[in-house]
Amino acid sequence: MNLNTETRQILKQDLLDRTTTLGQQALLPTEKSELDAIVQQLETLDPTPLPLAPENRSLLLGDWKLLYASNGTVVTRRLMGGITINAIWQTLSAAGEATLSATNAAELELPLLGRVQLQAQGHWRWQGETQTATVAFDAFSLQATGLFHQADWQLPALHIPVLEGLRREATWQTSYLDSDLRIGRGATGNLFVFARLLRSSPVTNPNLLWNHV
Repeated sequence: MNLNTETRQILKQDLLDRTTTLGQQALLPTEKSELDAIVQQLETLDPTPLPLAPENRSLLLGDWKLLYASNGTVVTRRLMGGITINAIWQTLSAAGEATLSATNAAELELPLLGRVQLQAQGHWRWQGETQTATVAFDAFSLQATGLFHQADWQLPALHIPVLEGLRREATWQTSYLDSDLRIGRGATGNLFVFARLLRSSPVTNPNLLWNHV
């Protein structure tokens, strides 16, 4: 194991330990400068500088659990009191030569109503071998998956398409990528850290690949 690899593993474990300790707070828009410093150190050790190049793209595919958001997410910035975040995750799959299909999802526990799942379906598109893609979403869905806190009480998903003229695009930079950890930066510089989920693992259970390697 070379020095960079060893340093990455130490930083990744430190990041996992800290986000596990923080729990839901790691996804909320609060001051977390120590975590930002760890993430930025990992970015300088990125083993995959061109994540969207054809030979690296397979590393992006799969299910990724969100561990950390430096300024929260679209969901958590608007979170009202009493709501619990069970999990936030993203699924990326191949959809063309320079396109990935992306599904962003969150499972929340609401007072009285119970468990609900939110999803946004869209795509990443890019040109050339790069770190940066253009992201847009064309549909949203909402589903009660544990109504009134009863595990077997579900309602059909409500699907809401986004009219083409109302769709908005944003840039997304993959600033670090290896086999089990991914870091991204949004257009405003907000940092997002994802860990790869085992296929056999439910998204609400933090059963991450790097716990098994």
